[in-house]
Amino acid sequence: MSFDFEWNAFADQPHNVAPKSERWRHHLRHAGSYFEIAGSNLRRALPVLRGYRGFMKNMHRSPVAVGDAFGCAVSPAGPKDAATVALLSGTGVRHALIRAASWERGRLPDLESFVRAVRETGVDVCLALLQRRADVLDPPSWRGFLEEVFGRFAPLVAAFEIGHAWNRTKWGVWDHREYRALAEAAFELAPRPGPALAGPAVIDFEFHLYPVTLPRLPFDKVTSLLYVDRMGAPENAQCGWTAVKKLALLKAVVDATSRAGKDVWITEVNWPLAGTEPYSPAAGRPNVGEEEQADYLVRYYVPGLASGLAERIYWWQLAAPGYGLVDTRAERLRPRPSYHAFRELRARLEGSRFDGREGAAGAEIFHFRKDGLPFAVCWTAGAPAEHVFRRPVDRIFDRGGREIAGRTQRLIIDGSPKYVIFRE
Repeated sequence: MSFDFEWNAFADQPHNVAPKSERWRHHLRHAGSYFEIAGSNLRRALPVLRGYRGFMKNMHRSPVAVGDAFGCAVSPAGPKDAATVALLSGTGVRHALIRAASWERGRLPDLESFVRAVRETGVDVCLALLQRRADVLDPPSWRGFLEEVFGRFAPLVAAFEIGHAWNRTKWGVWDHREYRALAEAAFELAPRPGPALAGPAVIDFEFHLYPVTLPRLPFDKVTSLLYVDRMGAPENAQCGWTAVKKLALLKAVVDATSRAGKDVWITEVNWPLAGTEPYSPAAGRPNVGEEEQADYLVRYYVPGLASGLAERIYWWQLAAPGYGLVDTRAERLRPRPSYHAFRELRARLEGSRFDGREGAAGAEIFHFRKDGLPFAVCWTAGAPAEHVFRRPVDRIFDRGGREIAGRTQRLIIDGSPKYVIFRE
């Protein structure tokens, strides 16, 4: 059964138009698929548990090289394309993610122009291919979209992410078998050798879907849209699982499921902003203020990259009223505090080496070294805490890169991350 597709242009996602009764009937008719999920996960439970325990035992205890791990999603903005691309370039990122929707085939020439504009700044592109219900019900249409996208964009992009958030029915896929059919068509049609193929683009904490997709779909990179915004701060636990614990479990599942260990990319994360309705993609608890968004961005990236479990993390997205690093509602684009926090974090951490996490009462202190110079990123997940550093401090910078103190060993650490530069 097909339904008219309705796009929420405010929040960049579909409306869920399919009746619950029809979805329930589908799930009942395909109840056997749930036995497949259960069996696939049970067979791998022990390897996953061993992998997870090993990752957590060694978490933040060994040096980790942080490469060019920062990515940012960006979308065409019409008359503001040039300003948007300039702001993307201003972050210093080397990787961008751009969406291509199956229902917008007529706009692919314009999208190609935008991809070329991004590429001209020296940024590579991962093109995320978005599906809808009609693509599941009309496979020739989906294949036609794939053929056109691969033919047009394969010379331009570094990777294709196959499908998007398919474990949410509003995106048109109602079970994992339907997603596998869409992805298998992509593997059949994609140019090989060619850009990397990434997936399965599962959203949120639903890692049970990897064992029923990865064995049949040999992605070059394994992707997850790993949001934790509904719990507030990244350190907050969902049934005992913090952001970094979720990442450890994700990598354990991937390693136990893939024939060879695959690199993990987080291709979406953000915190929606309070007071931006109707542009916010969520209601209630996930919405935070602009200052909190900037704090949480840093507090998500630093432990995630220092774990060595994620090769790359993309923020969704650069410019959007309800959650972006840049507010687009005025005639002139306004960089938010999160934009400056992202730019500073990338500049500090890209090319650095994580050396270890310091145990301090009430504070998170992550030590790095870059170009021979040691520094720390620190914050608290609770009340402010005073800390005295043992090594000589040269300068201290706030989250956005503004110098706030000179040579002092004593610092009040709070929820807003700070950079402490040490003297050798």
